[in-house]
Amino acid sequence: MRAAATCRRGVAAAALAEEEGSGGGAGRTRVGLCVLCGLPAAGKSTLARALRRRLPHRQGWACGLLTYDELIPPEAFGCHETGAEPSPLLPRWKQSRRELLQCLERFLRALLTGVPPTTPAPQPAWERFLACCRGQGLLCEADSHAGAGRCPTLVDTLRPLYLILDDNFYYRSMRYEVYQLARRYSLSFCQLFLECPLECCLQRNRQRSHPLPDQTISLMARKIEMPDLKKNAWEQNSLILQSPDCASGDNEQIISLLATALENPVKQTEEDTEQKEEDRAICAASTIHQADQTCRRIISQTMKDAKDKNVLPREMKSLAEELSKLKAELLEDLRQGNNLNHQICIQNQCFDPATSVISSFQQEATRVVDKYVLK
Repeated sequence: MRAAATCRRGVAAAALAEEEGSGGGAGRTRVGLCVLCGLPAAGKSTLARALRRRLPHRQGWACGLLTYDELIPPEAFGCHETGAEPSPLLPRWKQSRRELLQCLERFLRALLTGVPPTTPAPQPAWERFLACCRGQGLLCEADSHAGAGRCPTLVDTLRPLYLILDDNFYYRSMRYEVYQLARRYSLSFCQLFLECPLECCLQRNRQRSHPLPDQTISLMARKIEMPDLKKNAWEQNSLILQSPDCASGDNEQIISLLATALENPVKQTEEDTEQKEEDRAICAASTIHQADQTCRRIISQTMKDAKDKNVLPREMKSLAEELSKLKAELLEDLRQGNNLNHQICIQNQCFDPATSVISSFQQEATRVVDKYVLK
């Protein structure tokens, strides 16, 4: 995975260098990525809409709003995964998030280099992304009739462009993916974290036409990771705001942060040992979380299958305990780094450590349940 990331950075750097060499650098649009994060109903979307209205008039910047709830289809958040058997593949909502990030990178690369995209776009996510930008007046209408290989064209290439990403971003690793994108293309990056009491979020949520379950927001409140400006150098351009104080988008702290970030884009740090170690730590935490969540789904499906195969209730308890112990052992190996430097290859396809652990767990889970079914 590190080699792939290094390759992507190299391609991005080469493309931008080629643009500079051809004289395109002087007219390159300055782009900033602003991540809004916080609990559901904390006021993120209200602030995002206010910023989109005010920034063009007050600062003279173009501003686009990327609202994840609108760009990710509702079916991606369904309670049940499609398919009858457990799979190590990402859940649909995670896959949709990944596709959205791919669309953002595709858009930025085409915008900054002027080179038409050559790789296939994730459909229909790409069409939703372009439609969102056109609907906000950021792209020329002519692009709507152009082929998939044509570059998106900004209506105004002279003004800086701020893209505001509106989502919960409750895990630091989610926000770090956006930072990595900014670093890859030397863009500006900042974070606005809206702090709002849990009870206030719950009350606001209940008044919505499609409220989330209370337990979903309460669980997120326990898991959410606030920006840590002292510990993480990449989170320096961050503000932690009290929700009622920033709804107008006219907050001087916010404007100052956005302006400072725009004047100080993230630099590519190929040889930064400290940054590489931070990358590794965040990647490891994300890998363990991904493996844990998928193993839980495998256990749930395995228990269902065992019940369908008439395994006795007293044996179901033993089966659950055995599967939980197996999961804990595999995750501890992963946590200790025993799997982080290894890949498995099946039919000429190599898989990352999380997928390796998940594949091993699925095989072992099948072996364990067979002991009970074949008695």
